[in-house]
Amino acid sequence: MDIDEKEMDIESKVILLAILKKEDDETLNDIIFKLVESRVFDLKKGKKLLKELKAKEYISNGGLTMLGLTHANAALKEFTL
Repeated sequence: MDIDEKEMDIESKVILLAILKKEDDETLNDIIFKLVESRVFDLKKGKKLLKELKAKEYISNGGLTMLGLTHANAALKEFTL
């Protein structure tokens, strides 16, 4: 499953939102493990999605890039009632 900018899957949006809302002392792996515990996806899929987000330059140096921030904020608006 490749991440497309126009049709990003819900799991990728959740990862971006979790990174947007993460605490300063949390790592990306901490975020993935929390989402696995919440049964958003399994560990293998979470790591794959994280790798894809990094490859698409949504994530760099343990945080969101400007592109990632833009998509995370769009997802936040989408999920807000």
